[in-house]
Amino acid sequence: MENPENTNDELHFDNRIPLQELQAAVEDIKAQLSKIIIGQQDFVELLVVSLLANGHVLIEGVPGIAKTITAKLFAKTLKTDFSRIQFTPDLMPSDVLGTSVLNMKTSDFEFKKGPVFSNIVLIDEINRAPAKTQAALFEVMEERQITMDGTRYAMDYPFMVLATQNPIEQEGTYALPEAQLDRFLFKIKVTYPELKDEVTILKTHHERKLKDPEEHINGVLTPESLQTFRNQVQEILIEDKIFTYIAQVVDKTRNHPHLYLGGSPRASLAIMNASKAFAAINGRDFVTPDDVKRSLTPVLRHRVIVSPEREMEGMTPETVIDMIAQSIEIPR
Repeated sequence: MENPENTNDELHFDNRIPLQELQAAVEDIKAQLSKIIIGQQDFVELLVVSLLANGHVLIEGVPGIAKTITAKLFAKTLKTDFSRIQFTPDLMPSDVLGTSVLNMKTSDFEFKKGPVFSNIVLIDEINRAPAKTQAALFEVMEERQITMDGTRYAMDYPFMVLATQNPIEQEGTYALPEAQLDRFLFKIKVTYPELKDEVTILKTHHERKLKDPEEHINGVLTPESLQTFRNQVQEILIEDKIFTYIAQVVDKTRNHPHLYLGGSPRASLAIMNASKAFAAINGRDFVTPDDVKRSLTPVLRHRVIVSPEREMEGMTPETVIDMIAQSIEIPR
């Protein structure tokens, strides 16, 4: 009779890519945030995945459920610069990007950089600003640079935008154009905590005695270690049948009777990159169909538009995405 221990040894395999340090860093980030943020494990994991996939995140939820504080504390776990921009109806593009100012000593115009010149940029209530201010983000989010007076200014590495919006109060807001929505890797919907989690929130808040939450958070990642981890994520293996699976899902969104607008090739790339990051944080050097399925909803929910007839019936993008996922055969 075979020794079970020998059988287990024979089944054991080593990854091509050493992912232990990446996994340890991810767990450290989660541990740091769990000191303050209670019951938002999925939210935190999606933030980490987006960071590893070099993407931006749109965070949607009602006021008071820790959207902004989570984004701020997440930035604190990275040993980089952080800035926060509060979007308002009177905000101008120059308030975000910067402006040229006349230097009286040299009689030349000098460019004064705006708050977007940082590493982690939190944009609070992004849908409060008018279209021209939102459009100022197009170039910087896609190309990590801005062009001002014919001169290009590159963002420092890393550069990530975390934007929040309130889905309920629509008075005085401006809907984000599809071109800007498409530049966000994920749209994360944050919901109310469960009862037991809310009890824990009350206890931890009471025990902190009004101390600043940021004092409890330590930096975990440096730009250099993040670059190493991102390079490792890009080396994750994807089989041809997984490529086909991703393409089939996105193609189905373009031809689905319940959808007015489907996903673009940028959506396919987003699913692929997010799937690789999910595989990496789970310690695998290859992508599985489950990694793809985990990526579908946060990647596609803000990129597809439900047809007016179905929307009147109460159908949501998440419902249609789930229908599409179930209708396509999972590769074996």
